[in-house]
Order: sequence, then C-alpha cells, then structure tokens
Amino acid sequence: MVFEEKTIINGEPEDEEEEEEEEEEEDMVDPLDSLRQKCEETEHCVHTQARLEQCQTRVTSRSSTEEDCTEELFDFLHARDHCVAHKLFHSVK
Repeated sequence: MVFEEKTIINGEPEDEEEEEEEEEEEDMVDPLDSLRQKCEETEHCVHTQARLEQCQTRVTSRSSTEEDCTEELFDFLHARDHCVAHKLFHSVK
C-alpha cells in the first residue's frame, strides 16, 4: 500500500474539483438521446408507436392472453433506429 500526503489549503480542493466536473457532466447532452426524441416525432415512428400503444391496450384489457406486443415493439424500435442512423454521425465529431 502506498500512502500519499496531501496538503489542504483554504478548504478542501478535492471537493471543488469534483463539483466542477459534475457541473460539466450536467451540461453535456447525449446526441443519441436527443436524436431519438426527434425521430420519434416523425410520421413513420408516430404510426408504429400508435400501433404499439394499441397492442398494449388490447393486451392489458384481457385477463388471459398469449399475445404480446413484441412485433410492434421491434417495428417501432427499427423505425426509430433507422431514422437515427442516418442523422447520428453527422453530429458526432
């Protein structure tokens, strides 16, 4: 084990550095999340999301059913990711 000796002058500098790093992290926005939100508003994604919500309503209204909404979920995710794929790398540096 190695012990380091640190000098503390006028308070605790480690805490100030950590607070600055946290503030910088809060300012950063993931471009993937923002693009996903924008793509969810496109016509095709809105249509597939509506089909997913209809399926979920139908499935939850029944007491016993073997139906699930996997196909509708995959259709929605595919449509959204297809939209994101065309726009994402234009914003990445």
